[in-house]
Amino acid sequence: MKLSVIIVNYNVTQLLRNCLLSLQKYIKDVDYEVIVIDNASTDTSWKDLILEFSTVHFISSDINGGFSKANNKAIQTANGEYILLLNPDTELEGFYMKELLDFSDSKKDFGCLGVRMHDAEGNFLPESKRSVPDMFNSFEKLFTNLKKNNSKSYYRNDIGEDAIAEIEVMTGAFLLVKKKVYEEIGGLDESYFMYGEDIDLCYTLLRKGYKNYYYGKASLLHHKGESTVKDEVYLNRFYGAMQIFIDKYYKESKPMQYSFLKAGLKLRHQIEKIRLK
Repeated sequence: MKLSVIIVNYNVTQLLRNCLLSLQKYIKDVDYEVIVIDNASTDTSWKDLILEFSTVHFISSDINGGFSKANNKAIQTANGEYILLLNPDTELEGFYMKELLDFSDSKKDFGCLGVRMHDAEGNFLPESKRSVPDMFNSFEKLFTNLKKNNSKSYYRNDIGEDAIAEIEVMTGAFLLVKKKVYEEIGGLDESYFMYGEDIDLCYTLLRKGYKNYYYGKASLLHHKGESTVKDEVYLNRFYGAMQIFIDKYYKESKPMQYSFLKAGLKLRHQIEKIRLK
C-alpha cells in the first residue's frame, strides 16, 4: 500500500464528512487507506459516518490525549509506505496525490511535504510555508505585522505561493512523510497536546539530515479556526506548545535566544489574555 491518510477527529462531524468526500473524489491511481481516530468527542455523531464510509477504518479513543498521541496511535495500524497527516477541517481540491507521491519518491533524503492552503474566502494561509522559530523571526511573528521579503521571515515570504521549493516547516494540517522515517524519528512528540508538534517534527527531520518541501502547485481548503474555540484553554495550549519547543531546543544550546523568546512568549500570552477578556 502506498499511502495511509490519518485524520484525528474531535467534535467536527460535518467537516470530517466533507474531508472524507474530498478524498473519495480526488485520490485516484493510488493504493491508499484512510484511518480516522476520534479523540473522545463529546459529540458522538461521527459514528453515523461509519456506515457511509465503509472503507474507512474508524478508531475510537477513550481519552483525549492530544493531537500527537492520537496520530501516533493511529499510525501504529497504518499499512502505507507514506503517511499523510490531515486535519478533518480540510478538503482536497485536485487530483494531485499521485503527483505529490511521485515527487516525494524522486527526492533523495525526503523528509516531509506540505501544500498551499487557503481559507474559505480564498485567502492564502501563510503557515503553509514557514521557518524554524528563532529570536528574530519569532519577534516579528509575535509583535509585528511586517511581511519582510527575506528568508529570515517566520512566514517564508521570499517563496512564491505557487512555488515548489525546499522549505523548513510545514503545517500538520497536511503533512506527507514516509512511515519508516516517521517511526525512525519517534513520530510526533507527545509532550505537545495541540499546536507546535508539526514544527517540532519538521525541525527534527532537518536535524536528522532530511529535506522538507513546499508544493505550491497543489491547493488545500482549510476551514481554519472553525474546529477550534479561541478561549483561555486555547491560549494556554498554544503558548504552552511554543514554550515546550524553546525549552527543548534553546534552553541549553542557545541561552540568550532562550531568555529572549521566553520573555516574548510570556508577554504576548498576557496581551492575548487581556484581549480575550
